[in-house]
Amino acid sequence: MESPLHILEHVFGYTEFRGQQQAIIETLVAGGDALVIMPTGGGKSLCYQIPALARPGCGVVISPLIALMQDQVEALKAAGVRAGYLNSTLAPQQAAEIESALLQGELDLLYIAPERLIQPRCLNLLQRAQLALFAIDEAHCVSQWGHDFRADYLELNLLAENFPQVPRVALTATADERTRQEIAQRLALGSAAHFISGFDRPNIQYRIQLKDKPRAQLLEFLRREHPGQAGVIYCLSRNKVEKTAQWLAEEGFNALPYHAGLPAALRQQHQRRFLREDGIIMVATIAFGMGIDKPDVRFVAHLDLPKSIEAYYQETGRAGRDGEPATALLLYGLEDVVKLGQMAASSEGSEQFKRLERQRLDAMLGLCEITSCRRQALLRYFGETLPQPCGNCDTCLQPPQTWDATEPARKLLSCVFRSGQRFGANHVVDILRGSNNERIKQFGHDQLSTYGIGRDLSSNEWRAMVRQLVARGYLQVDADRFGALCLTERCRPLLRGEETLELRKTLTRPGLSQTRSRGEDMQEQDLPLWHALRACRKQLAEENGVPPYVVFHDATLREMVQQRPISEAALMKISGVGDSKLARFGEAFLDVIRNHEYPAATTEEP
Repeated sequence: MESPLHILEHVFGYTEFRGQQQAIIETLVAGGDALVIMPTGGGKSLCYQIPALARPGCGVVISPLIALMQDQVEALKAAGVRAGYLNSTLAPQQAAEIESALLQGELDLLYIAPERLIQPRCLNLLQRAQLALFAIDEAHCVSQWGHDFRADYLELNLLAENFPQVPRVALTATADERTRQEIAQRLALGSAAHFISGFDRPNIQYRIQLKDKPRAQLLEFLRREHPGQAGVIYCLSRNKVEKTAQWLAEEGFNALPYHAGLPAALRQQHQRRFLREDGIIMVATIAFGMGIDKPDVRFVAHLDLPKSIEAYYQETGRAGRDGEPATALLLYGLEDVVKLGQMAASSEGSEQFKRLERQRLDAMLGLCEITSCRRQALLRYFGETLPQPCGNCDTCLQPPQTWDATEPARKLLSCVFRSGQRFGANHVVDILRGSNNERIKQFGHDQLSTYGIGRDLSSNEWRAMVRQLVARGYLQVDADRFGALCLTERCRPLLRGEETLELRKTLTRPGLSQTRSRGEDMQEQDLPLWHALRACRKQLAEENGVPPYVVFHDATLREMVQQRPISEAALMKISGVGDSKLARFGEAFLDVIRNHEYPAATTEEP
C-alpha cells in the first residue's frame, strides 16, 4: 500500500498537505469515519481521493452533481487515476462496462448519484465489489435546515447498515453547528471524528451595497474592476437570469444564462463553456455552482439577497479558489427581504422550518446592515473568532459614518403602530413625509399624528432606517401580508426613552443625478415605480405593435408616479388618459401602481 504522502506527490503533484488534510486522510486510511467541514478551495477532494488510492478496493463518491461528474473523472484520469461514473447520462453498454471494471478491481474511484446508489440493483453491485471507502460529498444536502436539501440524501444511512466495515466520510464547505449535528445523525456518523477547518477566505473582499440603479452598479463594477475576467452573477428568478444575461451580452460581455428551466443539454453546454473557456460570466440561479472547481473565478456578484448566510458563504466561496484576490459583491434592497419572506412562508415545511428560515434571513439582513467588519461577523456566525478587523471588506476599507437616530427611529416606530402595522415601508415613509397621494387619503392617514413629522429626512434615509431597524430586530416584515411592517418586543425600551440608537448613514451614489435620463425631476424613492410603469408600457406597446409613446407619453407616466391613482376615476384625472386608453391600458397600469411597494420594483426599461 502506497503512503498518502507518496500519492500526494506522485499522483497529484503536491509536496505537502494543507491544514487538516493529513489527519483526515490518516483517519480514513486506518478505517475510521469522518465528518469534514472545509471551505471551498480548501482541498476537500484529496481528503477522500488519496485514501481511496491508499486502501485496497474502489472508493465510491456519492455526489449530486451529475453534470460535473464527467469533468471530475476526466481530471482524475489525467492524473493517472482509474476513475469512472455511473449516472443517467450513460448508455446501457457504457454502464455495463463500468460495472464490470468495478467488479474486476479495475477502478480506483467511482462517482455515483444518490438516487442511483439507493436502488437495490446498485447496492447489490457494490456488495459484490471490494470497496475502499464511501465519500458523501456536499453532505449539507442531507439537512432539512440546510440551504440545498435533497430528499435522496435522507436514505444514505443505509450505507452504515449495508456496509458496516467500509469507512465513510461526509464532506461539505458550509454547515453551522445545527447542520453538522443533523448530518452526523442522519448519516449514522455519531462516532465519526469531526474535522472543522477555518472558514476564513482572506483573499475574498466582501462588499455589500444597497440597490441603487443595480444595472449601473453592476456595469461599473465589471468594467472598472473585472474586465474580461470570469465570474458568477446570481439572481433570484429565472426571468431575471435570462434578462440580465441578454443585457450583459448586448453590453459586450461574454455572458451565459443558467437555471433549472433551461434544457439539460443547454445547461451542460453553458457549464462546460464556463469551466473550459476564459472570461465567461455565468448569470445563474442557485441551481448553478455546487461543486464547480474553476480556480480563476475572480468575482461573485449577487443581484438579490441570498436567503441565508450559509448560502451566501457557499456561493461567494466559488470565487478565488486559486487563492488570488477575488471580490464578492452583493446588491440588496428591502424588496428582497419581502420576496424571500414570502417564499419561506409559502413553503411546504413545518412551522419550525419556516421559523428557522426566517431567523436565517434575519441574520443575512443583519450582515448587510452592520457597521463593523463583515468578515468578523461572517466567521462569528460559523462559531469562529477573528481577533482583529480583516482590513479587506468594505466596512474596513471605507468605515461607514453613523448618526444618532434615536428620535427619528421613535417617529418611524410610532408611525408603524398608529397606521395599524399592516402597511409596507413605502406607505409608512409616505405618511412620515406628508405625501398627499390618493392611498394616504383613502385610509385617512393624513389625519394621523405622525403625518408629515418626517419631512426633514429624505425617503432614501427613511427606507435605510427601516432596513436597519428590521436587521436589528426592532421591526419585522410580515411576508403573509405583502411586506407589512410590524413592531417587536425589542422596540419597547427605545420607544420609552430607555435606550439610544446609532445607525449607519446612507450615502447617495456619486453621479446618480447625472445618470438619470428621463424622470430627472423625480425623487429616488419614486424611481422603482417609474421603471415599473415604463416596463408595463413597453410590454403593452410590443403586444399592440406600436411605439411606447403611443400608449402613454413620459409626462403621463410621471404624473402617475406623483399622484399614484388606484381607481379608474383617479386615473382618468391624469393628463393623457382618455376613455379609450383607460379601457385598453388602464387596468394594467393600475395593477402596477397598487402593487408598486412590493418586491418587483426595480425593472429597468432597456
